[in-house]
Amino acid sequence: MNFLHPNILWLALIIPLIAAHYIWQGRKGAALSVTTIRGRAPRTLRYYLRHLPIVLRLTALALLIVALARPVEEHSEQEVTTEGIDIVLSMDISSSMLARDFQPDRLTAAKQIASEFVGERHGDRLAVVAFAGESFTQCPLTTDQSTVQTLLARLRSGVIEDGTAIGNGLATAINRLRESSAKSKVVVLLTDGVNNRGQISPLMAAEIAKDMGIKVYTIGVGRKGQAPYPAVDMFGNQTMVMADVEIDEKLLTEIATMTGGKYFRAENNNALAEIYDEINLMERSEVQVTEHLLYEELFLGWLILAILVLVAEFALSYLILNRLP
Repeated sequence: MNFLHPNILWLALIIPLIAAHYIWQGRKGAALSVTTIRGRAPRTLRYYLRHLPIVLRLTALALLIVALARPVEEHSEQEVTTEGIDIVLSMDISSSMLARDFQPDRLTAAKQIASEFVGERHGDRLAVVAFAGESFTQCPLTTDQSTVQTLLARLRSGVIEDGTAIGNGLATAINRLRESSAKSKVVVLLTDGVNNRGQISPLMAAEIAKDMGIKVYTIGVGRKGQAPYPAVDMFGNQTMVMADVEIDEKLLTEIATMTGGKYFRAENNNALAEIYDEINLMERSEVQVTEHLLYEELFLGWLILAILVLVAEFALSYLILNRLP
């Protein structure tokens, strides 16, 4: 509790002075009184209540001084305005994303880490696009993070024609942002291969992104050299074979550079998590916080309390004590 006129509280110093004067007067009167009755007179209820009126009077005075000092309760309200970013996660779900150079595999690791990224994008709209030999929208733009994370987790390899259509994956992501009015529009494209499918050239899609002011971050996943890939042997059994890791880093770098983004290479889970952390830091939403201070007047409550105490003092002095023996 604060006071709009705190200097008035200095008036409370007169309360102990009045109390001291009352005590001094009482002692003076007791010294001058002469009793003609031998022994001690019986003490009645009036005797025990004789000091209560002055106590009530001084209490009322203290309450009145507090009321005059204008007590207030401060409440702080914050108005938060965010200018969110529209982000599309375009993810490769081709069969090569099941390679085991990530734990447990590339696709599962990419989904888990991307889901953590989504959870940190408060106030932004996010969408998910998947591609292999063709592309499709898994989740349209939404601010519902849990929905994005749920649909991201449902991505599976093998649901569409196999292959790596990077151009189609990028074009579908761009199409999600076509009607976006956000100040900043971003595509995070993740793949582990070389463009070998699709009707749209990756560079043509990058040119469209550039013209629309869309920034593209590209991520190549897969360790250098060889990696274990799932395969089926001649007897139909699931097995793992070592194969060369081929990522068109030149193309991915060119796409990122052309659109004002950046190319990253991730060779393990930790590196991929660090890449998403870096993108998260580079693409921050603009947040404006306006703080409002509100004052709640408490004057009336203290004044009413002072009046009630005065009424009690009046009733005690003139209606009760006067009638007591």
